[in-house]
Amino acid sequence: MSIEVKMPALSPTMTEGNLAKWLVKEGDTVKAGDILAEVETDKAIMEFETVDGGVIAKILVPEGSENVAVGQVIAVMAEAGEDVAKVAEAALSEESQPALKVEKAEDAPEAKPASEILSIDDSLAKAISNAGYGKKADAVSVPDQGKIGRIKASPLAKRLAKKNDVDLKNITGSGPHGRIVKADIEAFIAHAASSPCAAAPEIQSNITHDTPHQSIKLSNMRRVIARRLTESKQNIPHIYLTVDVQMDALLKLRSELNEALASKNIKVSVNDMLIKAQALALQATPSVNAAFDGDQMLQFSQADISVAVSVEGGLITPILKNADTKSLSALSVEMKELIARAREGRLQPQEYQGGTSSISNMGMYGIKQFNAVINPPQASILAIGSGEKRPCVVDNAVTVATIATVTGSFDHRVIDGADAAAFMSAFKHLVEKPLGILAQ
Repeated sequence: MSIEVKMPALSPTMTEGNLAKWLVKEGDTVKAGDILAEVETDKAIMEFETVDGGVIAKILVPEGSENVAVGQVIAVMAEAGEDVAKVAEAALSEESQPALKVEKAEDAPEAKPASEILSIDDSLAKAISNAGYGKKADAVSVPDQGKIGRIKASPLAKRLAKKNDVDLKNITGSGPHGRIVKADIEAFIAHAASSPCAAAPEIQSNITHDTPHQSIKLSNMRRVIARRLTESKQNIPHIYLTVDVQMDALLKLRSELNEALASKNIKVSVNDMLIKAQALALQATPSVNAAFDGDQMLQFSQADISVAVSVEGGLITPILKNADTKSLSALSVEMKELIARAREGRLQPQEYQGGTSSISNMGMYGIKQFNAVINPPQASILAIGSGEKRPCVVDNAVTVATIATVTGSFDHRVIDGADAAAFMSAFKHLVEKPLGILAQ
């Protein structure tokens, strides 16, 4: 039986991707674990491994193709003993059939298109189709349609679907032989959160302007940024708290540390020290190291800091895991490696997905103060302004100090103002008395 190779969901937010490069050609024999292609997701260029062995009979989507939907068949493999030429011919024949061909499960009645079963709003049908779960009408089935054969899904996928009230009949799996896996459920949930049936209709381009201009197509990354930040501002009630932090002691300590680390070719940045201070402040105020999750809240036991990094075409947030337990030198080395891979588009999903809180530093651009948008599903983010010389009162005397304005954005559904204030106070204390950063 031939094996369909489908566009995988390589991140929870991915509903489509660009097929950047095929690393195999028709006629090649591959085994489980071999790399088939490079796929450009909304965050990075990632390698796509096969979970089955066989012979590449036909490549249906050429390299360089953009906006390939998750779940779309991109190639067909022949299993051992199969006639490769016949598999390729059958794949081409099926590809030429109308898009709304219904797959029939063994011994199951033929499913009718959803539009014949129930009157469904066109926008809903379009949203589900755009989610990338195949071009077959059974991907738009409804709960009352009845069971159509046995649905193949991993135990983890079934548990995740049950927890989020996801009907498995609405999903085409990207695993072996169409098996539904965890990534398929996560991608479906991420898409549903922004689909027309769950939110306002997608804004279509309708701007007319007399001023000469050019239209620039949004990249996958920019589209995801636009969707996620809109989701954040629409769904998360932000509360903002701002403090002025004296930086002189931290800057002096940084200079001394870098002198001591010069022989190891390690240079600690101000941002490295602020990340460590944030992680320690989260551990000091565990009620802030949390996330909203429907009818419950998640309280995290470790501080994983997502760091906003500007890359070509957008923004990505590599994660420093267990930032509170790492030395400044180790944290600095890891951060530099993550930034380098982020700008090359080579981060792995586990290096930018997750995190318990974020930090965004625009001090290097001379920005005095700003309010950052929370990165869902997180519940907090720190916005760091530039350090500048300002007059201030120290011991009842006016003096000049290097001061930075820091603003915290918090999800008010799970973080109360008093808890957020305690976190900001802890952060300020650690920055102004930075030996506490080294002591932990």
